[in-house]
Amino acid sequence: MAGLPLKLVVGLGNPGREYALTRHNAGWWFVDALARAAGSSWHHSVRHQSELARVRIEDTEVSLAKPLTFMNRSGTAVASIAGFYRIEPQEILIVHDDIDLSPGTVRLKQGGGHGGHNGLRDVIAELGAEFWRLRIGIGHPGHRDLVLDAVLERPTREEQVLIEEALERALPALSVLLREGAQQAMQALHSRHDAGPAPPGS
Repeated sequence: MAGLPLKLVVGLGNPGREYALTRHNAGWWFVDALARAAGSSWHHSVRHQSELARVRIEDTEVSLAKPLTFMNRSGTAVASIAGFYRIEPQEILIVHDDIDLSPGTVRLKQGGGHGGHNGLRDVIAELGAEFWRLRIGIGHPGHRDLVLDAVLERPTREEQVLIEEALERALPALSVLLREGAQQAMQALHSRHDAGPAPPGS
C-alpha cells in the first residue's frame, strides 16, 4: 500500500511563554516531540514567520513548522511555507487541538470544515480545505461561551497525562502514514486504546 507523500507538518499554537502550556498549543507539543525524537533543532524564519525544523521519517525528509503569527493568522505562515517550497495542500499535515474530542483521543482526517477553530479557519482561507489534519482531543468545557477561556488555560493534571499518551501514540502513526498510507495510520490511531469522542454536552 502506498504511503502518503507528506512534505510539511505544521503544529498550530500561540507564541509566548504564557501560552506554551495551554490547551490551544497541543499542535506545538506534537511537533516539538517529533523534533526531539529525531534529534532536530528549530530555527527562526523571518520570511515565513515561523520556527522551522527538518526531520527524516521513513527515509523521507519532512519539514516541521510552528507559525509565530498567533492562532488566528496561522494560514499566513503556512501559505508562505507552502508557496516557497511548492508544497501542495494534500502534502501538508496540520496538527491542532480539538474540543470535540476528549483528552486522550487523537484522530486523522483529510479535508472538512474548521469546526470553529480559528487556526484551521485561517489555513482553509489561504489554502483550501484539502490538507490533512491530526486532531488532538482536549475536551469541551460544557458550553460554547466557555470555549475561549478553556483553550487558553492549562489542562488539568489528569487531562495532561491523557493528552501526552495520545501524542505518544500519534508519533509512530506518522511513520505508518508515510510508509503505508492513511488507512493504516487511521487504524493505528483509532484503536481500542483510544478514549473516543467526548459525550454530547460534556
